Amino acid sequence: MEKFSAEQLNKMDKESVVEALLAYQKQYESMEKQLASMEKHISILTEQISLLTTRKFGRSTEKNLVTADQVTIYDCGFNEAEALIQGQTINEPEIETVIVAEHKRRKHKGKRAEDLSGFPVKEIEHALSEEELAETFPEGYTRLPDEVYKKLEMHPATFEVLEHHIAVYKGKNGKVVKANHPKEMINNSIATPSLVSAIINAKYVNAVPLYRQEQEYQRNDINISRQVMANWMILVAERYISLVYDRLKEELKTSHVIHADETPVTVVKDGRDGLHKNYMWVYRSGDMCRAKPVVLYDYQRTRKADAPDAFLTGFDGKLVCDGYQVYHTLENKADTRFEVAGCWAHARRKFADVVKSAGKSAAKGTVAGEAVARIGKIYDSDREYISRSPSARKKHRETEVRKLVEQFFEWARTAIFTVPPSSATAKAFQYCLNQEKYLKVFLTDPSIPMDNNIAERAIRPFCVGKKNWNIIATMNGAEASAILYSIVETAKANNLNIYQYFKYLLTEIPKHMDDTAGTDFISDLLPWSKTLPDECHKKIVK
Repeated sequence: MEKFSAEQLNKMDKESVVEALLAYQKQYESMEKQLASMEKHISILTEQISLLTTRKFGRSTEKNLVTADQVTIYDCGFNEAEALIQGQTINEPEIETVIVAEHKRRKHKGKRAEDLSGFPVKEIEHALSEEELAETFPEGYTRLPDEVYKKLEMHPATFEVLEHHIAVYKGKNGKVVKANHPKEMINNSIATPSLVSAIINAKYVNAVPLYRQEQEYQRNDINISRQVMANWMILVAERYISLVYDRLKEELKTSHVIHADETPVTVVKDGRDGLHKNYMWVYRSGDMCRAKPVVLYDYQRTRKADAPDAFLTGFDGKLVCDGYQVYHTLENKADTRFEVAGCWAHARRKFADVVKSAGKSAAKGTVAGEAVARIGKIYDSDREYISRSPSARKKHRETEVRKLVEQFFEWARTAIFTVPPSSATAKAFQYCLNQEKYLKVFLTDPSIPMDNNIAERAIRPFCVGKKNWNIIATMNGAEASAILYSIVETAKANNLNIYQYFKYLLTEIPKHMDDTAGTDFISDLLPWSKTLPDECHKKIVK
């Protein structure tokens, strides 16, 4: 735009000056709009950079009030032992706290003997010789009760070859009879229930991949290749453990509430060229409806609706899940009988990410911070009645909790216009408003929790495990992993000793493979069966 000197302005008439001023004002307003737009764009980019930095390098927890002195094992990394101690004086645990009898909590007289009654005890005698006694007590002595203290000894893995000798008899009439002997789990194999259960426990409980187990066995002079171990996993999963899986699936569908989630996994040989993203789905019975705890994994090649549609056929309760559209599509099908309930943890997380990336102090007074606080109040109110009767919890939700929920959505419909449309905060608001119908379902049913955290916890062991082995070689391996993870997580939920439970299953199921009566025997092998041996139950129940 043309610039005017003071002399030129003095010579200009009034109309020309006004015209010039209006032109300058118009240009100024245009520049203000451009500047505001640039500031919004910079704000969005800054937010995105902060979010990406937090996701890459920050902590994943949403607990904003954790202080530096609240160290957990997950913060310690390589220096776990040193980090956990940090100069503290650590008291050694008593033997009673290390070995706890099943469902026993209170101390009472004779508790130590009761606690240790099921464990082998090796008595070590410390006494003076006759010569030492005579020298120490020339006038004679009386022996008092022994002073007794206990230590806990640990024996590394030991191996024993079981050589079966089967007596063979031949009658004078030529008839040949063999003595009764246990049914082999895998014919012509050195595998035993104890060995295979130990491998399952290491891989599917402790996330130790097979190649590391192979190395550990070699250090103990046992040569079992990872390929052999993988073959054992697939065989026992398909042949035996799948029978328990199928029965648990029937049980799961009788639950009033099922939680669902999914996570990607790479499978090399899935019938397509190259590496492709496959999916492991998880389904978990609801805790608040007091159903028998069941956790089932389901391997599928895709994330499409076909996977949960096939698995949930016949289910007519409430499905708690995140905002993935596939679940909502299924709910709207004509033959679907279940109702979808949303997850408040997912709604909160989107705001919490913004708060974490900005920092607690900077987030104070922001709409994202207020959203986190409002959702927190909903959680706090609902948690007050979490242990009450279903009728009391339902009444509280319909009155007190509903007020907070309605206030949140009313506020959200206005607050969304106070932030840039493309910002993470705006997207968080949009998610909540899109999911409003599903986020309100828990208000009408006391057996539905506010979130889907129980499913996320159920699938986490698989997510931890896949960080160690990264990919699955074959579809058979993926399906076997789904079956074995299912039994592991269901056993955990029922407070079982996982190694002992698998050992029991792999000992008992082969005995019934030739039965003509079908699979009715599986009922006695389910995780909550009263006929399970004592060693299958954990003595320490958390």
